[in-house]
Amino acid sequence: MAGSLNRVMLIGNLGADPEIRTFQNGGKVCNLRIATSENWKGADYALS
Repeated sequence: MAGSLNRVMLIGNLGADPEIRTFQNGGKVCNLRIATSENWKGADYALS
């Protein structure tokens, strides 16, 4: 995936502290709970 960049800006309030998990192979995952006041509906998603 060299040479590509995906950027997302999420603006809202954290509902809880971020949860960070580390895997044995060194990879990491962070789960965030975010509350926003905006709705978006796309072809594959229905968020409200």
